[in-house]
Amino acid sequence: MSITVIGGGLAGCEAAWQIAKRGIPVDLYEMKPAQKTPAQSLDTLAELVCSNSLRSDRLTNAVGLLKAEMRKLDSIIMRAADETAVPAGGALAVDRNGFSETIDKAIRQHPLITVHGEEVTKIPEEGTVIIATGPLTSDALSEEIAKMQGLSTLHFYDAAAPIVTADSLDMDKVFCMSRYERGSDYLNCPMDKETYMNFVHELQTAETVPVRGFEEKSVFEGCMPIESMAKRGDMVIAFGPLKPVGLKDPRTGKEPFAVVQLRRDNYAGTLYNIVGFQTRLTYPEQRRVFGMIPGLENAEYARLGVMHRNTFLNSPGFLDDTFRVIEQPRLYFAGQITGVEGYVESAASGLLVGLSAAYRELGKEPPYFSGQTAIGAMGRYVSTPNKRFQPMNCAFGLIDPLEVKPGEKRIRNKQQRYEKISERALAEMDAIIGQMEQEPIA
Repeated sequence: MSITVIGGGLAGCEAAWQIAKRGIPVDLYEMKPAQKTPAQSLDTLAELVCSNSLRSDRLTNAVGLLKAEMRKLDSIIMRAADETAVPAGGALAVDRNGFSETIDKAIRQHPLITVHGEEVTKIPEEGTVIIATGPLTSDALSEEIAKMQGLSTLHFYDAAAPIVTADSLDMDKVFCMSRYERGSDYLNCPMDKETYMNFVHELQTAETVPVRGFEEKSVFEGCMPIESMAKRGDMVIAFGPLKPVGLKDPRTGKEPFAVVQLRRDNYAGTLYNIVGFQTRLTYPEQRRVFGMIPGLENAEYARLGVMHRNTFLNSPGFLDDTFRVIEQPRLYFAGQITGVEGYVESAASGLLVGLSAAYRELGKEPPYFSGQTAIGAMGRYVSTPNKRFQPMNCAFGLIDPLEVKPGEKRIRNKQQRYEKISERALAEMDAIIGQMEQEPIA
């Protein structure tokens, strides 16, 4: 008895970890380091190919709740993230290399997990199989998946932001501060109106890399290239990634017209990610246009921005709420290929799949996560009929609202309402874990 996991990203590693924890051997297949996609650079498992941020860690944010649920379920992804965290205000950001290395070591050293460094081009014909190949699924396996009954595949385009070296920044023009005075974890490059307008106009006309089959409507809104956003209007990015709200330049005591933020990309603080600057500008244009940002005039780039195609399934009607293939229940999908969007959401789907597959492999009913939990709500989202199905981040709008009993008033304060939803979800999670501990399967 063993389970096959294809893909060594966040979802695949989380699924393998949860299965092995329950005493079931796992064969984990990852085509790196022998073969990599254009967006990958590390040889280790669980590589973060875009941002190093896992977003908000607060319970008033849905992804913060999702993290809390995962921590209760002993997520290897969350354990590694907490161990390799770097300062990022109210967000959870990680040392990119340290995060990947921590997970790689834990997975490879687990006595029940065997890592195979080879590409899988065909879906195994026997046994329980979890396909967690992510949005960068190879062409060969994508073709095999596309042949599955009841499925239509979709795709969109994703982009990664540049990373600059800290010692190449002009710190006379940059100030340290997190929004609303929540620490000093970000570097901020302030712009006055003239500087901003000149920058936007150059951004709007800069040369971009042609992507085969690319259309603006095929870009996932959550990772919209900065130049595509700028073309929607001169002030769009000033109200988006360059918004100055909650930031005052200590040298002037005033809020700048616009601010470009830099987030630490490694624990040592030698690398910084340009927040929100996903791009498909050519490399020379990135250096020229981004060099107009105060403090980045002589920036050295550890990585320039890049754009790549992402693949995801039309999951409703194809997957159930545990990410299992309805027509072939021995098969599961996990991660961004299912239509969940984001590092944390991908890992959470792998956690749910790993738990469900392990229980069923041992002939037991898996734990049920309702729509009152963030994990359960994500499973419900990918399995509920939806003619306009698109990749989705975890959001409170997916989670069951609070019940308002007769005579009670709805909580109108959004933050208080979200806190109550999170309290309810974590209470349900504790109850589920209690049941799992009473009937252990390993």
